[in-house]
Amino acid sequence: MQSSAASAAQTLEEKIKSRTARVGIIGLGYVGLPLAVEFARAGFPVTGIDIEPSKVEQLNRGESYVQDVAPDVLRPLVGAKKFHATADFSVISELDTINIAVPTPLRKTKDPDMSYIVSACQAIAQYFGPGKLVILESTTYPGTTDELVLPMLERPGLKVGEQFFLCFSPERVDPGNAQFQTANIPKVVGGITPACTKLGTLFYSQALETVVPVSSTRVAEMVKLLENTFRMINIGLVNEMALMCDRMGINVWEVIDAAATKPFGFMPFYPGPGLGGHCIPIDPFYLSWKTKQAGIEARFIELAGYINGQMPHFVVDKIQNALNDHSKPLRGSHIHILGAAYKRNIGDVRESPALDIILLLERRGARITYSDPFVPQLQLDGHQLTAQDAVTQSGEADCVVIVTDHSSFDYSAILERAQLVVDTRNALKNHPSSKVVRL
Repeated sequence: MQSSAASAAQTLEEKIKSRTARVGIIGLGYVGLPLAVEFARAGFPVTGIDIEPSKVEQLNRGESYVQDVAPDVLRPLVGAKKFHATADFSVISELDTINIAVPTPLRKTKDPDMSYIVSACQAIAQYFGPGKLVILESTTYPGTTDELVLPMLERPGLKVGEQFFLCFSPERVDPGNAQFQTANIPKVVGGITPACTKLGTLFYSQALETVVPVSSTRVAEMVKLLENTFRMINIGLVNEMALMCDRMGINVWEVIDAAATKPFGFMPFYPGPGLGGHCIPIDPFYLSWKTKQAGIEARFIELAGYINGQMPHFVVDKIQNALNDHSKPLRGSHIHILGAAYKRNIGDVRESPALDIILLLERRGARITYSDPFVPQLQLDGHQLTAQDAVTQSGEADCVVIVTDHSSFDYSAILERAQLVVDTRNALKNHPSSKVVRL
């Protein structure tokens, strides 16, 4: 058995080192596709697997739908047959490595929805065999890899660390970040066994600049949750500070800028209209859910989640009060929203606070238009909105609300045309005006 295990590990190691290992990526979204591209660029034959045929067809034409993957990077890889996409999971039988990069959303009850991971593992198990390396990248709670994934793959004659190898490596993608992308973001990896960790580390080191091995899958799973819980709690703290400063008539942005001059012991975080994206609003609740099972109450997480969740309501109250100061009611007023994406210079609207703000304003009777160069249309509560010209609508609206501070907005022209601006991002920091009401 020992010689069999050594043989499986040695064979896979040789394939990885020679870059002949057939790489598979399940889930071709903002995590999976950039990862697939990096391994294809490193010389590996890569197969991307996705359940959406339209995505598969688009990728096989060399067309990218992910902002961080340029078509002129993808197209040559497709042409050279280094990357191919498919919706057929039977290809798994031919693969040597399999990365799982599928969504892990929260249910309305704030507990993790593992259905995508389960479906992916069921498909893998159907075509699974010895000599394969499986790496879960989907953000999840500590224990997922060994408690959920491992039992679905391990069977008599197929033992982890011997006939096959299993790791967890948290995705750390920051969409739209030109400085840090998949290739140069340090990659944490932890395996079920030391042999798993060794192979996982070797695998990633072929395509990525820095790999950080840790002692177990649970450590690797907790790393991602710590990173995003740290951000979520600090954003919650600064949002609460914004609420306090608002009550006391203090400019919270000036406070943060002054505090940030301290060269030690302080890291600036900034308030905003609420949390968005797939990670920061969601990941800490995986940890909260898991710790409740262990009889521990995650008080910081729950409190920060509550404060951050209240920010869209605070913004709407701010808009209503600003209109009132201009002798206008919110009901019937034309409110123009600048930015629907959850962060600047991307087109991702997942968990975007703009969606909550629009719905809350509509419920209070406001008439809504919006502008976003990255989001041409919005589906909201049974109706659709189409993006409008920012400068034109700013001149027609009773109030303009900056929710997402895209760099392409012409803020000078918008401010010149607008009657009133509520700025939730301090985008008009360098444009002092009595028209502007800041968060």
